[in-house]
Amino acid sequence: MNKATTDQINRYTQSLEGSTMFNVSVDCVIFGYDQSHLKVLLVESDMPQFKGKLSLVGDLLSEGETLRVAAKRILYNTTHLKDVYLEQVEAFSAIGRHPYGRVITLAYYSLLMISENEIEDAKNKKLRWVPVGEIDEMAFDHKEILDTCYNTLKKKLRECPIGFNLLPNKFSLNQLQSLYETVLGITLDKRNFRRKLNSLDLLIDLNESQDDVKHRPAKLYRFDQEKYEQSIETGSLVFEI
Repeated sequence: MNKATTDQINRYTQSLEGSTMFNVSVDCVIFGYDQSHLKVLLVESDMPQFKGKLSLVGDLLSEGETLRVAAKRILYNTTHLKDVYLEQVEAFSAIGRHPYGRVITLAYYSLLMISENEIEDAKNKKLRWVPVGEIDEMAFDHKEILDTCYNTLKKKLRECPIGFNLLPNKFSLNQLQSLYETVLGITLDKRNFRRKLNSLDLLIDLNESQDDVKHRPAKLYRFDQEKYEQSIETGSLVFEI
């Protein structure tokens, strides 16, 4: 949760008057990729305790909302996007994690390609994309939440083809390898990486090449979502990079 609006504080105070002595919030770690860096979309906190520090985007759970519905609402209000990869990660419930009282938060992360999804800061929340590797300190316990979501992303990236959410619909094998190396923070052997991709048989050769590039144009591919889903249903695929 980021901004301490009057409504949010009133909602929290009212919750203390009942039998439930805590509130629930949802924080969204919105990862973006720009072909060279993995970044996260952050805002600048205006709470006196954390004024000027970077914060994740989030909000309290509204009455009648499920956690996932709340996460989708927060994500849409921030990015104006609906069809975005979204995954719940973990609950954070440390005593004193929020200056206004007992607040338990559920963390979600989402994935999008920065160049194809322009973010407008319509509400002047000082939204900004920040490289994950350049973040040392954040408001609340948001650095811990970010680190946990990042570690989850790295593990999931090697086990499921979620990385394609960070790439354009048409991509080269070099772009795909660069994505994995950037997110995982490792260097992959080119031949072994491509051998593994061939064994998975989940890429469609589009018989097209890159244009407007200074180097030799590379072949373009597309992820075969339909084949992947069929393979999952039949249990015939073990995705591992």
